Amino acid sequence: MQAADGAGFDPATHAVVLRYHHAWKNRDLDAILALYHPDIEYHDLLQNRVFRQDELRDYVRASLPQAESGRLEHLDRIRVDGDTAFIQYRLSLKEGGAYFRSSEAIRVRDNLVWRINEYATLQRPSGAKGAADPRGPLQKLGLSARQLSRMAEDLHAFFGQRRPFLDPDCSLPTVAAATGYSRNQLSYLFNQVLGRSFYQYLNEARVRHLLSRLEPAPAAARVDELAFSVGFNSLSSFYRAFREVTGMTPAAWLRDFSRVSAATTPPSDAV
Repeated sequence: MQAADGAGFDPATHAVVLRYHHAWKNRDLDAILALYHPDIEYHDLLQNRVFRQDELRDYVRASLPQAESGRLEHLDRIRVDGDTAFIQYRLSLKEGGAYFRSSEAIRVRDNLVWRINEYATLQRPSGAKGAADPRGPLQKLGLSARQLSRMAEDLHAFFGQRRPFLDPDCSLPTVAAATGYSRNQLSYLFNQVLGRSFYQYLNEARVRHLLSRLEPAPAAARVDELAFSVGFNSLSSFYRAFREVTGMTPAAWLRDFSRVSAATTPPSDAV
């Protein structure tokens, strides 16, 4: 990331903030903490909270992504004015099209990060449901924009690797217990950030898993057998979720897929 040139540009400020930026990018907790001034004040304006030196290790650890990814997109160069640098970025979530638009004002003293003012606004797809102003609930839940993004990442990995949706008894409390987040935190993530309830998310995962099994070669199985094999215990829930994901009934999807497959499969004697 380059800095903007200008009359107020201070190379020392830029160097410190650039090191801080790379420490976050590399998910290096110790390097991040080493750059904080002993009198650091980290103002998370989304939560309306101020974190100081003795609180920042836990705060930063909970905010670091599990793996390097392209979900953080910088929207501008580092802008420097004297002892203060300004960063703007977009923090994308893995699900639902929502993202946080964030900005940081970082003040430097004694070649260390002395003050941070971080503000984030939740951006949702047009027409999506969710909280217009998440600051009150997030203050109670103790979540920052980065931590919500980390939660979405953890949830995506948990569903992809552990496939809890295959259990017909899967519930919000069991997912909370397995992931280490509280029920209220997950409920907020589903309803206000991802824009759907836990059971909508759960049933969508079941349908997508079923489709991944069927697409190589659709099985000639009864629809109820297909539904129960991926964790549904109600055919009405299965039909509703299947239509929400594909826009079709299961029978129509199977007919359409068979027709497309027949049209694209070469004859057995083709050279």
